[in-house]
Amino acid sequence: MKKVLLSIVLLMAATFSFAQVKAVKEAKSIASETNPDFGKAEQLINAALQDAGTKDDAATWDVAGFIQKRINEKQMESAYLRKPYDTVRVFNSVLNMYKYYFKCDELAQIPDEKGKVKNRYRKPNAATLLAERPNLINGGIHYFNQDKNEEALTFFAMYIDASSNPMFEKENLLETDTLLSQVAYYAALAAAKKENYPAVLKYAPYAEDDKEVGKYAMEFVSTAYKTEGDTVKWVASLKNGIQKHPEHAFFFGHLIDYYSNTNKYDEAMTFAGEMLDKYPDNTFYLYVKGYLYHNMKEYDNAIDYYKKTIALDPNYAEAYSNLGLVYVQKAQEFANNATVDMNSPEYAREQETIKGLYEAAKPNYEKARELKPEQQDLWIQGLYRIYYNLNMGPEFEEIEKLMGF
Repeated sequence: MKKVLLSIVLLMAATFSFAQVKAVKEAKSIASETNPDFGKAEQLINAALQDAGTKDDAATWDVAGFIQKRINEKQMESAYLRKPYDTVRVFNSVLNMYKYYFKCDELAQIPDEKGKVKNRYRKPNAATLLAERPNLINGGIHYFNQDKNEEALTFFAMYIDASSNPMFEKENLLETDTLLSQVAYYAALAAAKKENYPAVLKYAPYAEDDKEVGKYAMEFVSTAYKTEGDTVKWVASLKNGIQKHPEHAFFFGHLIDYYSNTNKYDEAMTFAGEMLDKYPDNTFYLYVKGYLYHNMKEYDNAIDYYKKTIALDPNYAEAYSNLGLVYVQKAQEFANNATVDMNSPEYAREQETIKGLYEAAKPNYEKARELKPEQQDLWIQGLYRIYYNLNMGPEFEEIEKLMGF
């Protein structure tokens, strides 16, 4: 009795498998018609893609890709005839085509019982995918412009991942595709917006050497490492960014901040000195060296470098602001140690020194205000303190109003 039941089960399994093979052929036949019922064709092929008897057959996935190809062709036919067509369906059909044909190729590359590979699908399917490749970019842009970053990333990622797929080995897309770095930049940007940092780290490196967006792609990498708490790789990425894009302030600035925040001033000064040796007229590097001296409370050296910065760039508002701040801090420190005895012979002289430091700070803060009036944090607190200490009534009242007092 058990043998009879087992035979029935095996017979039923064979019948179901045969039915799925037949369904695959029927799905292809429907998709090949002049007016295809794509809903029916997709229903049939989706069942076959999940059936144990057909899901590991390259032919099944080839038909699945073929159906997507036909969907794409019919939509493009409508576009050519100036009839309404579904743009999103065009993009998604291309994405699905890539998924299905890649799986087909993977299965077709499995050696037969004689150890031979007979992949009759690769050449025609590769040609189809290469022809439709630009629509992966278009699909990504479509979703990116709608701020649907997850969907955009799916398209951009497929474009990049496909570059190293064995189907395109002869094309050597990683070397020949001139759009790859730009697509990788947008893939990393979409990933960054979704805070998908593993994806950022996967795709941003493809764009690192791009002349236009390489520095921003490397920013994404640095930010990803920092967010994930990998300080070693974060610092290494900043140093790498400085070497590749020395003109871009992001890397140098963040590295110096790291050194400063961890009290590694010796390392910071050494690095800043090395960069100035290479780029002696780089105003940002000069400014940073002044900033380091400033934080180390070596005020005279800080003043020297801030002035060098301003000499090269008279519109460097931050340098004016910090130069003003140095003089204010010097005035405060001097006042803290000055005599408070008005009868002392030193009192008048010390008060003149304090006044002179505030007077030295005043034009620098005022210049920062002139250059960036909208950026009040550069000058408003400094001028408030200076005008108060110099007894400049009208000016002090005006600043008080701006501060909401």
